[in-house]
Amino acid sequence: MSIYDFTVKAQDGGEVSLADYKGKVLVIVNTATGCGFTPQYDELQDLYELHQKDGLEILDFPCNQFMDQAPGTDEEIHAFCTGRFGITFPQFSKIDVNGENAIPLYKHLTANTAFGGFSGPMGLVLKPIVKKMDKDYKNNGSIKWNFTKFVIDRDGNIAGRFEPTDSLDKLKAKVEELL
Repeated sequence: MSIYDFTVKAQDGGEVSLADYKGKVLVIVNTATGCGFTPQYDELQDLYELHQKDGLEILDFPCNQFMDQAPGTDEEIHAFCTGRFGITFPQFSKIDVNGENAIPLYKHLTANTAFGGFSGPMGLVLKPIVKKMDKDYKNNGSIKWNFTKFVIDRDGNIAGRFEPTDSLDKLKAKVEELL
């Protein structure tokens, strides 16, 4: 199954086929507006501005599953992200990334990747929080927190998974390798 087989809900409620992104390198990210990682929007926007012309698309999926850090409506979240961070990449309707109500796209992403572990000082903060939520978190592909990123190659294949504590330089290097 390819990433292009999925449809997702646009911020305005319409359906978007990921086949619309055929031939592009994608970064698919679950986000939240009230998270310690929310400033990553700045670096994601910088990456988008640098490489959109080369075929990069960043697909932003707000998610409120991690300590209620994305509580607003789709419109409120979008207004915050465009006003505070100036994002210009596509932002979709708020979703669940884990559990029974996870959208099929995220079920596919998590079933076909492994958790890469947390790094750095924020990793030390996240480990006990995530362990309380999922004692077996190290051994499954579920999304552990906001700003987990998946890189998709131009053929629709998963080319990498980056945890929220991973350096965005690693993400940038992978994107540039695929472009």
